[in-house]
Amino acid sequence: MRIFVFTILLSWAMSAWSIDDQVRTNLAYTSDSNPQPNVPQGELIGPLEFHSKIIQNTVRRYWIYVPSQYQASTPASLLVFQDGQRASNPNGSLRVPQVLDNLIAKGAIPVTIGLFVTPGNTSQTYPDNLGMSNPNHRWQEYDVLTDAYARMLIEELIPLVEKEYALTKDPEQRAIAGTSSGAIAAFTAAWHRPDYFRKVYSAIGSYVSIGYRPDILPNQPGGQDYPSLIRRTPIRPLRIFFQDGSNDLDNEWGNWFLANQQMVKALGYANRNADEQERLGPRYEFTYVWTDGEHNDRHAGILLPEALRWLWH
Repeated sequence: MRIFVFTILLSWAMSAWSIDDQVRTNLAYTSDSNPQPNVPQGELIGPLEFHSKIIQNTVRRYWIYVPSQYQASTPASLLVFQDGQRASNPNGSLRVPQVLDNLIAKGAIPVTIGLFVTPGNTSQTYPDNLGMSNPNHRWQEYDVLTDAYARMLIEELIPLVEKEYALTKDPEQRAIAGTSSGAIAAFTAAWHRPDYFRKVYSAIGSYVSIGYRPDILPNQPGGQDYPSLIRRTPIRPLRIFFQDGSNDLDNEWGNWFLANQQMVKALGYANRNADEQERLGPRYEFTYVWTDGEHNDRHAGILLPEALRWLWH
């Protein structure tokens, strides 16, 4: 009996830690994240300021990246990136405009306009002293599972961009991305509106209980509920690239690394169950890269070129 119990415990331990065999280490930026000779630079417009009617009493900033290859006669693909103050920073960890310059020039992704959006702040104007820090309305927009943020993007902000630039009408050519709470915001937007967004880059995603605030938002689920929702609701036609680090956070909201693994497991189950039941319809397309990173944007930025290539493969 003791041998039997020991064998079960050993098997469980090996299963629990088998993920370590898949963890990438010693990651470094590639040339795709750095300026390259003979690669034309796109234009980064902004910051611009926007007051939402859907998410009331908030103001946010946004930037528009326009690649040099853009022509008004040909609608461009779209990449929306949350926490735009960091995503658009040329000296930051993500360096999204630089990556877009390089990948578009190589033909690795189509001509793509970038929209970098900050969370809202509850003030008349966006504070000038925030720098790369988060505005004060971030979790209320990013970590709840409602469709309000997606509606703000699709009904209010993106139409402003479309007044100046021709954007694709093809949901397969629209991507949305983010890190941490920005990652769950990106996933939630695509979850509610797969008719609009079909590609998601989720890095160090906060699929934990930050948005579960029953004292403020009764009956509102949080990110920790996504694995159950994925397993029990119809499959959306989404293509998702996950990144997380084995040294991500473990605190009162949950364990980030475990939460991301639960997301991947849930998507795999949904596909497998649909196949076993011989259901017609879409299947989730997803991949993941686990690293030894912590809860910051560094590995998210290093893997961004790989993620965009895969999303548009």
